[in-house]
Amino acid sequence: MTEKLSSFPGGLVLDGQKRRSTQTPIRQMPLSKKLILPLQQHIGEASVPIVEVGDKVLKGQKIARAEGHVSVCLHAPSSGVIHAINEQPIPHPSGLSALCISIETDGEDRWIDHQGINDFTQLSEHELRQRIRIAGIVGLGGAGFPSFIKLNPGVQHHIDTLILNGVECEPYITCDDMLMREHANGILDGIEIMQYALQVKNTIIAIEDNKSEAISAIEQALTQRKLPNTRVVVVPTRYPAGSEKQLIQVLTGKQVPTGKLPIDLSIVCHNVGTSYAIGRAINHGEPLISRIVTVTGTDVKHAGNFEVLFGTPMDELLAFCDTKHQPGEPFILGGPMMGYNLSGVNLPVTKTANCILVGVDNAAPQSKPMPCIRCGECATACPVSLLPQQLYWHARAKDLEKTQEYNLFDCIECGCCSYVCPSKIPLVHYFRFAKTETMNQQQETLKADHARIRHDNRQDRQELEKKEKQERQRQRKAALAATKAAKEKEAAEQSDEVDNVENK
Repeated sequence: MTEKLSSFPGGLVLDGQKRRSTQTPIRQMPLSKKLILPLQQHIGEASVPIVEVGDKVLKGQKIARAEGHVSVCLHAPSSGVIHAINEQPIPHPSGLSALCISIETDGEDRWIDHQGINDFTQLSEHELRQRIRIAGIVGLGGAGFPSFIKLNPGVQHHIDTLILNGVECEPYITCDDMLMREHANGILDGIEIMQYALQVKNTIIAIEDNKSEAISAIEQALTQRKLPNTRVVVVPTRYPAGSEKQLIQVLTGKQVPTGKLPIDLSIVCHNVGTSYAIGRAINHGEPLISRIVTVTGTDVKHAGNFEVLFGTPMDELLAFCDTKHQPGEPFILGGPMMGYNLSGVNLPVTKTANCILVGVDNAAPQSKPMPCIRCGECATACPVSLLPQQLYWHARAKDLEKTQEYNLFDCIECGCCSYVCPSKIPLVHYFRFAKTETMNQQQETLKADHARIRHDNRQDRQELEKKEKQERQRQRKAALAATKAAKEKEAAEQSDEVDNVENK
């Protein structure tokens, strides 16, 4: 039965460039002598170290605890000794450093004692979520949002549909494709756990139609497992169909309103890689310590997909793939549309590192921008039905209020507008700048409001203290006056008694 699908506006049909990295099975990256683990590897609060320099650790051992609600734990990817806890360069567009834990591996790769749950249905939904949080699992599609939160709809929401995102629409990236081909049953393990945790009625595994082998592997595994109310839906190849809101629109015809989340439509989306990680955590007791990374590009001789321990230096991974990286050549983390250039190759692989491109220019043309000719191509290509031209003018003028009037924060930064712009204007750069400035302003406003409230409270407190002091002084004066009057009265009475005695 052919699934009836909807669509979304705009979007692009791009050259996938995926074949080169799917010709060989997933390979295991050899163990590095040193692993560098940033404490901030996900959206939310960074984890907090619970180890010290010199401590010996085992593979899978927790080395940093979750801090705050939106946070997860961090684990040692291999056995060894804590070498340092300090600031080191991290893979981030800013090129800045952040606090990291460095492990000198001992080469033994010894696991901590661990075991899975034979029957996860014996656990409550809360216990499952806590195990997923402790296992350090975040969304592996790129954003890195803590997965346990999306498995907690709360009492105010009821989830009807669970969507497993296997679309992987951006060019060059194939880690999800290969994972579905080789570990279909492991992905279904995670789906079963999430179905139980969310008590969903309907599950959709969405895969783009250019992944025939992955589709066959998942469908065959489903036939053997017979998961209830679970089906594969093949969606047309069109960028950015893998973006959460666009995928929901394609599959259900529903649009997630501005300022709302999929959960407000009784829908939850998870990446297929996240599902696999959840299955390993619950059924086998393994925390998230590695992921599949696509390494490809014109300079990569042995392109492919590799299971890489977190903290592995990227230059070692590139050397393992026989990469000839020339100075000044693009070195991109992520895909060519939404990825970003890195400052160097000696940075660690993290939980959100799904792809490394070497020798591949960003799909959006990189040349000197020319003036906007108001052609409207950007608006036609926008999958969110925004007006990128207007956003560009207001962002360039730093008129941040106007950018919000044009729904700046609905922009998913997919890069479609930049790609089609005949003037080669890096539109997304302007939108990211405007978002950052707006959030900074909001934080400054919040700080100013808090400071004003503290000042007002202090003023009120001082005024109250002043009044209380004045009242105490008045009461003391009144008491002194009363005491003085009493003494004078007593003295007068005594004087009268003496006079009476003398008169007698």
